[in-house]
Amino acid sequence: MARPTEQHRGREPRLDAPKGMRTSVLPLRNRTSRDRFGRFTEFVARAMGTPGFLFGLTLFVVAWIVFNSAAPERLRFDSAAIGFTALTLILSLQASYAAPLILLAQNRQDDRDRVQFEQDRQRAERNLADTEYLAREVVALRLLVRDMASKDFIRSELRALLEELEKRDDADEGRAGSPGTRSA
Repeated sequence: MARPTEQHRGREPRLDAPKGMRTSVLPLRNRTSRDRFGRFTEFVARAMGTPGFLFGLTLFVVAWIVFNSAAPERLRFDSAAIGFTALTLILSLQASYAAPLILLAQNRQDDRDRVQFEQDRQRAERNLADTEYLAREVVALRLLVRDMASKDFIRSELRALLEELEKRDDADEGRAGSPGTRSA
């Protein structure tokens, strides 16, 4: 895998890579690590948007509240009297990590969409050029076909020639049978 510094030394970047370089606070060692982290963020973003995640989180919160409300006092670790502070902190921590992971996944998808859009645009340009070329070729063929003799035209010409030959034959027979001509 190419490192970002190698991309700027004349090597072409991959087509599925986003345009431009992003700066990061903690630079990762290589592209494989970034791809792995990117895949992880997409996994988290997809998982958080499922009904299973919401159901599981709801069960976790309900179990936490029930345990810390109904369990014996010595086993409780989060007090209802102070508003389940530990649960609030855990949910806040989960939310503080969820938002950036979802944004990272969205940025990654935006980069893929941008590359796909560029490829679609190039494909559309090629299709347009091919269509224009084929249209010019069709026009050229139509012009050639217009100059070309059709079956009906050839038949009419042959009929005209046959009629002309028949007239000559009739004229030749008429001259041969007239009284002032010699018969051999």
